[in-house]
Amino acid sequence: MENGEISYAGKYSAPDYERIVSANCGLAIENTMIYHTPEVKEQLEKFGIPVLVERSSYESDPLARMEWVKLYGILFDKEAEAETFFNEQVQRIRPLLGQDTTGKTAAFFSVTSNNLVTVRKSNDYVAKMIGMAGGEYVFSNLSDNGNNLATINLSLEEFYAGAKDADVLIYNSTIEGKIETTEQLLSKCPMLADFKAVQNGNVWCTTQSLFQESMELPDLILDMNRVLAAESSNAVNEDELKFLTHVS
Repeated sequence: MENGEISYAGKYSAPDYERIVSANCGLAIENTMIYHTPEVKEQLEKFGIPVLVERSSYESDPLARMEWVKLYGILFDKEAEAETFFNEQVQRIRPLLGQDTTGKTAAFFSVTSNNLVTVRKSNDYVAKMIGMAGGEYVFSNLSDNGNNLATINLSLEEFYAGAKDADVLIYNSTIEGKIETTEQLLSKCPMLADFKAVQNGNVWCTTQSLFQESMELPDLILDMNRVLAAESSNAVNEDELKFLTHVS
């Protein structure tokens, strides 16, 4: 943006129509947030600008999310490059798919400011990545509960019952911020001191850019595998990790 290669044209809910039209924009690519302001989509179309709503976030399989790169290959006449890039990413994790499971269980969560715990549903792509990495997601029976959200909020008691004995805890920093120490984690939720993973020092935190880098999902799967396959957190070479950091 500073180099003038791209221009800021307002928020999805309040675009700068004048700038968009004057730039002869030929296509507007929106995520599903646009459905909250349908009048914006209608206005863009009135100006003769077709609107494509990108729905990769609805994919429940990590590879399916990545495969959306092929759509952009079609849009920008880079089909061969997109196909090659996708295949290269898939090949990076293919060796994991034929391996035995690690026998380890994992929870992926964050603690909200109102004392609830946000976890992924059992059919969510993050839960599936844990499985691809050789682990077992502890909340394997969370129902869809009638909405399209990928997450669900549990009470502290429900989370305790499901994750107390998990071998690995992965804290999702993208919602409530990153944590670096066990003290920071326990300040959010003191009862976590009873958890097996906390006592064994096997707690990890995601980077905050995690959900903005969908084409890098193989790196997260490989990170998860390194953590799950290790005998202890001390056996993990943190220099090899891209999306996970150890909570000391």
